[in-house]
Amino acid sequence: MDAHIKKVYVPMTETGFYILLCLQEEAHGYRIVQRVEELTAGEVRLSPGTLYGSLSKMEKDGLIELVREEEKRKVYRLSALGGQVLALEEKRIERLYRNMREVQENEAR
Repeated sequence: MDAHIKKVYVPMTETGFYILLCLQEEAHGYRIVQRVEELTAGEVRLSPGTLYGSLSKMEKDGLIELVREEEKRKVYRLSALGGQVLALEEKRIERLYRNMREVQENEAR
């Protein structure tokens, strides 16, 4: 993974994180929007401008791949590079959570 990708995507925005998370399975834009709303109980709602701008940038940067078009809908999936970026973000989030728990446990003593 080159330095540019790391600089741009790590740490990830919430939008970027959810897009890559959802694209572990093939999906089109509207399905991503629906899935993010399901996962977050409606707390995160991706606007079309944000979603399609992010998809375009991620495809250009090689994090996602266009699989096919179905009735004017582009279907994407996570690329190998996108999987690496998502794994880095997962480790970062796990570290944040672990550190938060350690601090809370120490304060409770």
